[in-house]
Amino acid sequence: MSDAWVRALVALPFGLVIGSFMTVVVARVPTGASVVRPRSRCPSCGGPVRARDNVPVLSWVLLRGRCRACRAPISVAYPLLELSTAVLFAGSFAAHADPWAGALVAALLSLMPAIAAIDLRHRIIPNRLMYPALAAFPLFVLLGWLAGGTPDPVRAAIGFAAFGGGLFLVAIVSGGMGMGDVKLAALEGVALGALGLARVGVAAGVAVAVGGLVAIAALLAGRGRRAAIPFGPSLAAGAVAAGLWGPQLADLYLRALRG
Repeated sequence: MSDAWVRALVALPFGLVIGSFMTVVVARVPTGASVVRPRSRCPSCGGPVRARDNVPVLSWVLLRGRCRACRAPISVAYPLLELSTAVLFAGSFAAHADPWAGALVAALLSLMPAIAAIDLRHRIIPNRLMYPALAAFPLFVLLGWLAGGTPDPVRAAIGFAAFGGGLFLVAIVSGGMGMGDVKLAALEGVALGALGLARVGVAAGVAVAVGGLVAIAALLAGRGRRAAIPFGPSLAAGAVAAGLWGPQLADLYLRALRG
């Protein structure tokens, strides 16, 4: 078994735990509720979820997607969010041999499914997520640099200015982009830029491409040109692509340009 697989398997359980917490974040943060109290409850009957019924993914499968108490169906969105978060968390450590780089990308990507889900549902990227992340990620980059890891604070600052500043200008000029998107781009600029500015370019390019495809699909589906289309999921897709395959995608693009 390769070292990458070992790192992924070790990280996977931690990713599942984080994914379980992210289901609480998605449900409570947009409403301003605490993510700590009360404990997890059934969305139908309000009964508390027992510890044995709160095992990520597995409990939902064993209970066949229903509450143990009232037997009401529990959305498949819960295990999908847990599983996607865990896969991205584990994949980050598989893609990066340096533990500082792996932890940095894992922390970033573990936010992406929750942010995409919240933006799709509520058309916001909450400040309760963005402000703590924008404070914590630069500190982690600096700590990793001081410890001799891969993250570079100078590149992180450039990435912050380039991606966050670029989207800020777009938001000011267009008037159709929210500040939540700008903050998310700035966060991606810090985390991805710390590992290489090419990753920031990949994140931006993929986000624009995915956003364009989504806009075309919306127009074909009959939505008007002025219909609000959340950009957070596109930014999340860009972060995933850049975090896991940034150098490879950048190299592929450059080779395509050379013919």
